[in-house]
Amino acid sequence: MSYWRLLKLRIAIIGVGSIGGIILGALADTAADIVCISRGKTSTNLSDLGLVLHTPEGSIEVVPSERYLLVDSNSGPIPGQIRNTCDIAIVCGKTVDNHTLSELASELISENGCVLTIQNGLGNAELLAHKVGSDRVIVGSITHAAWRNGEGEVNWVGRGEIILGPLDKRGEIYTDSILQILNEAELNASKSDNIRQILWKKLLINVAINPVCSIAGVRNGALLEVKSLWQQAIQAMREAAIVARASGVDLGDIELESYLREVVSISPDNRCSMLQDIMAGRKTEIDSLCGAVVMRGEAEGIPTPCNAILHGLVKGIEKSSSFD
Repeated sequence: MSYWRLLKLRIAIIGVGSIGGIILGALADTAADIVCISRGKTSTNLSDLGLVLHTPEGSIEVVPSERYLLVDSNSGPIPGQIRNTCDIAIVCGKTVDNHTLSELASELISENGCVLTIQNGLGNAELLAHKVGSDRVIVGSITHAAWRNGEGEVNWVGRGEIILGPLDKRGEIYTDSILQILNEAELNASKSDNIRQILWKKLLINVAINPVCSIAGVRNGALLEVKSLWQQAIQAMREAAIVARASGVDLGDIELESYLREVVSISPDNRCSMLQDIMAGRKTEIDSLCGAVVMRGEAEGIPTPCNAILHGLVKGIEKSSSFD
């Protein structure tokens, strides 16, 4: 039964970058009220131009700014008419901004609302739980692939899926309603009862694709074309899988090379989020990806040299982007 079955949902999207843009474009075709939380140039573009979305099928869709309520998070507090009115807040922003994102989520959701995080890395759900309560946090993993061009247009280059589940069993009351609206938006959403597996399987993909493609400056498909890049990606993935299993995570009978090949094959033209950050001179999420693997590996007494090297190289690139 839908938790908000008698209501018109109000959904906040916190962070309207490439993934947030996909979510906005898809939800715009539903009856939901949409609140977009963005900042800076992205907020200006959403206000002046709306969202321009290039679909995987080759069409160009424009979501006019009249379709959503827009809040620039740099302009001050959440307006009173929006504060604590949202049934669902979907957190799409970067993990480097987690403290701000969790604060925004707590200010947006209603008394009966919940938060869905579809961010990369580990520890995001726990931080949100500290702000809103573990019973109101839903954890998701998304494999839809997208990147933004210099004009702020979102290029949705590969359809994937969203897998989600509650952080706390008490949160199960929200999952059916979230699945219903996401599938109404044709985002191919499903539920899992093994949240830790969801997060770690997404982490395996992220430590394989993000740092290697970012350091090399290539799109995802290059991993299938350049043998040495593929080998580095697989090694990072293997280390993460060993750490996951040592931490008690059941990864099932996953075959790492097949899993990575499947994801890369549906997103060969994608610029991964970390490469987009580096190109824009922004801080990356490397600490919550390879950095998290290294930290968890140290706690378990497991060496993770490939992840450590990738982590160090990306941190160095971040430093170099600040040179005059």
